Amino acid sequence: MEGCSSEMAAFSQNMLTVSVLLSVFFLPGVQTGCKNKDPLFFITAPKEMEALSGSCLLIPCSFREKPGEKFDNKRETFGVWIKSDSAFGNNPNNVVYNSSRSQNSYAVNISGNLREKNCTSVFYNVNSSQTNRYFFRIENRPFLGTASCDPVNITVRDSAWSPRIEISGVVKENNSVTVTCSALTPCPYSPPQLALNLQPNPHRQMERNTDGTFTTTIQQNITLSYRYDGYNIICSARYPVNGGKHNNKPDKGAMAKFTLFFSYAPKETSASISSSEDNWVKLHCSCRANPPVRVFTWFKNSTNGAMKVAEGENYGVQVTEEGIYYCAATNDVGSQTSPEIHLSVNQKGK
Repeated sequence: MEGCSSEMAAFSQNMLTVSVLLSVFFLPGVQTGCKNKDPLFFITAPKEMEALSGSCLLIPCSFREKPGEKFDNKRETFGVWIKSDSAFGNNPNNVVYNSSRSQNSYAVNISGNLREKNCTSVFYNVNSSQTNRYFFRIENRPFLGTASCDPVNITVRDSAWSPRIEISGVVKENNSVTVTCSALTPCPYSPPQLALNLQPNPHRQMERNTDGTFTTTIQQNITLSYRYDGYNIICSARYPVNGGKHNNKPDKGAMAKFTLFFSYAPKETSASISSSEDNWVKLHCSCRANPPVRVFTWFKNSTNGAMKVAEGENYGVQVTEEGIYYCAATNDVGSQTSPEIHLSVNQKGK
């Protein structure tokens, strides 16, 4: 029993240690780095967002109050965006937008209906100096609160994002596949213009992502003939700046490339006379194939039918061996024969 008591004492001590550690790691505000450990309300918005200099940025946003607090949607409600520090009272210059004011330092529009707890906002004509973290505040007197635990970190970049190319379907000869090019769309009011170097008039659409952000896509269906093997699919994305106005500042763009590779049986197989010297003529067999041709086979027509006469890409025959020749190319997918060529004595010296 003494051994059992010792084990129970050790177990209780370990549980106390774990309990203390959990208390340290899960104190309110510690895990998020909030200065205000007991905010009155919270927002749901992306934690990290990227914007393009000269364009706009849509921030999907909704909010909820702390249990026990009362937000009255019948009262006049204003939204405030604060940069750097949620304690805006210590530095009023950090207030970049307040919907109650007619003049603000940032061009912002709260497109969401605040009375419906929708704080979705659009920052217009952003620039690199606006890279910062931002806090949203609600003023619904007497309810006043800042979402100090939910900053939105915005990074403004000068170069456009490269689009992404995806192929759906089995990449195989004669199959139909869908080529999709997508591009990040930080502001649906100024979406990127996408273009594929395929057939014209691809299907275009804008999709809303699960976090409220947007993606612009174009799609094109193609049937994979052998001519597409090794083909470079190129998608370009062009982002309008200055609200889409093309005044002195060009749009910002980027592109992506995807090279198609797939297997197919030999195509365009042909037999030809490549050279002749003295009494010899060299025949050459060529084709397009993926994977490469495993074997070239030469045949000569005779009164008894086609006879196999040689293997190899090239075949040397004496000019006196007149007749009708053709070749067959074979790889791991299939084979194809060439059109016939007629060899006669008067071809010597050609």
